Amino acid sequence: MQVSDIKAFIPSKNFEKSKQFYTEIGFELMPVNDELALFQNGECLFFLQNFYQEALAENFMLQICVEDIQTAFELCRKSQHKSKISDISNEHWGRVFYLWGPSGELLHMTQLNK
Repeated sequence: MQVSDIKAFIPSKNFEKSKQFYTEIGFELMPVNDELALFQNGECLFFLQNFYQEALAENFMLQICVEDIQTAFELCRKSQHKSKISDISNEHWGRVFYLWGPSGELLHMTQLNK
C-alpha cells in the first residue's frame, strides 16, 4: 500500500463558530456541504465536520507545524473563538504553544528545530 495523503476530521460543537475559528488562525475555508468543510493552508488540508461528541472532541489533538512560532502565536492569540491558549515554551525538539479550539480540541502549534 502506498499512501498519498491523510486528512483529519475535526469535530465541532458549533459548526459556524468553528469555521470562524479556523479562518481566524489562517486557514482558507472551502465549503463541501452543510455537514462538512475543508480547510487549507499551503499544502495542508483537513476536514471540519458538523458532528460533536464531547469525549472525542476533548481528546482530539492535532500538531500543526509552522515556520515562525511567534507569528503563529500572535495570530492565534487574536482569535475571538479560541477556548484557551498557552505561552510559547522551548523544548529540546523546538518551540510550541497549545491552542484549544471552540469544541475543546487541542492544537499543538509547533516550530521544529531545523
